[in-house]
Amino acid sequence: MTVSAASSSLPQISDDDARRAAATINRLKRALEAVLFGQERLIEMVIVGLLARGHLLLEGLPGLGKTELVKALSRALELKSSRVQFTPDLLPGDITGNPMLEETGGQRRFTFHQGPVFTNILLADEINRASPKTQSALLEAMQERSVTVMGQTHALPRPFFVLATQNPIELEGTYPLPEAQLDRFLFKLDVPVSGVETLEKIVLNREIGIAPDVPRVLDAHALDELHEQVRRVFMPPPVANLIARLVAGTQPGAATAAGVRFGASPRAALALAAAAKARGLAEGRVNAAYEDVRAVAAPVLRHRVVLDYAARLDGLSPDAFVARLVEATPAHDKVLPTSLADAKV
Repeated sequence: MTVSAASSSLPQISDDDARRAAATINRLKRALEAVLFGQERLIEMVIVGLLARGHLLLEGLPGLGKTELVKALSRALELKSSRVQFTPDLLPGDITGNPMLEETGGQRRFTFHQGPVFTNILLADEINRASPKTQSALLEAMQERSVTVMGQTHALPRPFFVLATQNPIELEGTYPLPEAQLDRFLFKLDVPVSGVETLEKIVLNREIGIAPDVPRVLDAHALDELHEQVRRVFMPPPVANLIARLVAGTQPGAATAAGVRFGASPRAALALAAAAKARGLAEGRVNAAYEDVRAVAAPVLRHRVVLDYAARLDGLSPDAFVARLVEATPAHDKVLPTSLADAKV
């Protein structure tokens, strides 16, 4: 089995390290589940996204706990966090910071004052209520982890994550996110409405205006170690091949891409690989597997595939398309032998 240069440059994680990492990740998961009831799948994907060093976009109706989840995450990780409430009158400088004219020693000069983006976890609350110009102020920060103002580049703290919440686009006063910005989100996660049992548990255990206690599980150093361990999770070539075929299957003209106007970019393939390795580590394994790729396919691809008008008119949704794509894409790109005799042919 061949190993890519990128994979061979790092030693593969050991079984013991993988088990210890999975135990730590499970403690973080339990801490978040004690804050947000009935959202186990959502919490699992949030943790996988952070392990993969990705930015996350959470979509759901107001009041479902999106903001509370992000706040609980920052407390559990003991990281610095900032919150920006996106509104139509928000300006780019309100996020990145602005140069201010100051007088020092009888001389006037511009001094850069950092904005709320200079943090570890930036909660971009209701991001699609701001204008596209303001939304695009995050593009450099999300990709390069830096901010350029008046020709000067300022590095952001490490680690740096954007966890954005947005309301469904059909609600009044919302703007669609630019495609270039959507592509920089590793995951787009849907926050479902709670059922009766979950609502009853919320009523019995929560009070308005009182935040729940969240234990500290990790700090920045421990999180950085987990990131390095994710990088050391092995990516088998057959799993990489499945990722490549899934992304290629979203391109217009592919047999699996009926109804697609624009497909996923190569960044989507890298996102699938990183998320699959992160999920493998969370499961205590030393390698990514087919099941990991299938588990993260929807959150990685749903916001990167643009359907044409006819497909939307027929009721095809991005989630339905991704589910159809995953089902139509076998784990192997060729028929495997079913017997020793077939293998010798």
